[in-house]
This record gives sequence, structure tokens and C-alpha cells, in this order.
Amino acid sequence: MKQRRFSGLTLGLAAVLSLGLVGCAAGGTSVPEAGAAGDGDYTIAIVPKDSTNPWFVRMEDGVKQYAADTGLDVYQKGPAETDATMQAQVIQDLIAQGVDAIGVVPVDPGALETVLKQALDAGIVVVTHEGASQENTMYDIEAFNNTDYGGFIMDNLAEAMGEEGVYTTMVGHVTNASHNEWADGAVAKQAEAYPNMTLLAAEPRVESQDDGEVAYQSAKELLKKYPEIKGIVGTSSFDAPGVARAIEELGLTGKVFVSGTGMPAANKGILQKGLVKSLTLWDPADAGYALAALATLILNGEEIADGVDLGVKGYEDMKFAKGSDKVLEGNGWVVINKDNVDEFGF
Repeated sequence: MKQRRFSGLTLGLAAVLSLGLVGCAAGGTSVPEAGAAGDGDYTIAIVPKDSTNPWFVRMEDGVKQYAADTGLDVYQKGPAETDATMQAQVIQDLIAQGVDAIGVVPVDPGALETVLKQALDAGIVVVTHEGASQENTMYDIEAFNNTDYGGFIMDNLAEAMGEEGVYTTMVGHVTNASHNEWADGAVAKQAEAYPNMTLLAAEPRVESQDDGEVAYQSAKELLKKYPEIKGIVGTSSFDAPGVARAIEELGLTGKVFVSGTGMPAANKGILQKGLVKSLTLWDPADAGYALAALATLILNGEEIADGVDLGVKGYEDMKFAKGSDKVLEGNGWVVINKDNVDEFGF
């Protein structure tokens, strides 16, 4: 672990610098000076939503690969379950340990603002993934434009539904920024492109708590209560498998459809059975690698600008989101279906 060489700078000073060399939290929070060159001996911790979810187990593969490629002390440490309070405690512990950078996939961006401000005030580089609304971060990276991704999920669902019928949306948590942005993007795409589809007005958004069993129970209750439902937009990686289980159990295969995000190996069965026609995803290992790479660039005093290359496919030409100087978007999404599900290896 290197001796930290950063100094706190205020939002006013950051506004003066036009080269984007200083990350700055909203509201005037003091943050590390990214223009200060480091000695390259860094400790970087990646904090996922939880340490047991297969999505984040896969993310750790990318974190380990980055450590192997660079020789830096880079590792992943998350809470035992998806809980914002537990995640904040993990970050508190990392601050106390004096790590040089923390990359976070926030459970609840709002619930982490205080602890991430503490990290920034301590001179620790903070970056996030799936946290576009996070204020106390230097940069947030997204595998893609969240609105476009939600529209892409809707395209897949609309095709399965024959572009007609009633649907609703499901998110892991109503506080999850990216899940809600995807769901909003899906609804917007439906309104724009699929006039014969209708969002369920009574329950337009359902929470699965990032839990397959909750997704299953919620879907089963929804489909019994609202037999007119023909489709469900899923966002959490647990949503589609849980909904598919409910569809199969209720004998609605081929009548009700679900689309969303999911891991290839975990969803092979429901894809091959035709319970789900297609799912979308990005490789979480690539996101973990990219988070660590971004933190290293900041620690090295590199300029973070349009076109920044984080060294992995889909993140090699990152661009700032429209109207933002903090959220960087890539082009990392892919589609999995019964024909290509065996090609991914995870």
C-alpha cells in the first residue's frame, strides 16, 4: 500500500480545471486530486452488492484477473447478503484499513452517500458501477446507456409477446438506480414503439429483492391476481428465472413471457425449455476488471475523458453520458438464447 499523495480539492477549484483531471463529488465534497501522480503501488478494493450472488462471484473473476495482469493488490470484498447497511460497514472497514481506492456496486446509492463521502474525505479514490445517481463518487461506469438497455429488454419481450398485451416491470429493489432506469427505459420504448402493449396500471413495478424465490412468489401472485398479464420485464439477474418458474408451474408456458438480465449457465434450462426466449446481460467479470482499471488510471493521474480505454471489451471506448461529467458508458451488452447459451463459459 502506498503512502497516499492526494490533497482535497473543493468543487469550486474543480470547476476551474477544464481537463477533467479532478473527480469531484456533488455538493462541494473534497475529493482526491486525480492529477497527482502515484507511485503505482496501490491497494484497490471492489465492493459488490453481496459476495454470494453468482453475478458477483463472476465479477470477482475479473477482479482477480486484473490483479494478475497488473501485479497490484486488487481484491473483492462484499457483504454476505444484499443489504445496504452491511455494504456500508464493509466500506467503513476498508476506509479504516487505508486502501487507496474503492470500487462499489451500490445496493442503495442514497444509503451509501455518507460513507462514500467519508472515503473521499480520507483521500480514497471512489468509483462506482450501476450507480449513475451516486453523488459521492468520482466516476460511475455503466456497461451501456441504461435507457437504451431497458429499451433493448423491451424489444426482446415485445417480440416474444407478439407486440401486444399487458405487461409489468420487476426490479431487484425500488432503490436500485440502474434497475429502475432499465425498467423506465423499457416502458418508454413500449410507449414509443409498441402501441398494442399496455403497462399494468395497478402494479407497474414489482420488487423481487434480488431473490429468485421472491421473484417466483411475486410473479405467481401477480399472474393469479391479473390473468390479463402476458409479459414481465425483469431487471435483477434473479427475476427471469423466478418468473419463469411461476410461468411453468401455472401452466402458462407460451402464453406469458419474461425477458431481462440473466447469467448464461444459470438460465440454460429455462432458455432451452422455451420459458424465456432470450435474456440480455453484460459479463460482470468485465465490469469488475474495468472498475479496477478506472481506479488505477485515477490514481496514476491519468485524464478521464471521452474515449478512455479500460482494457476490456465493451469498455475500450467509454463516453460520458449526455449532460454528465461523471457517468461513463460503454457498449457491453449481449443477448443469450437457446442457440448460443453454451458459448459463454460462465
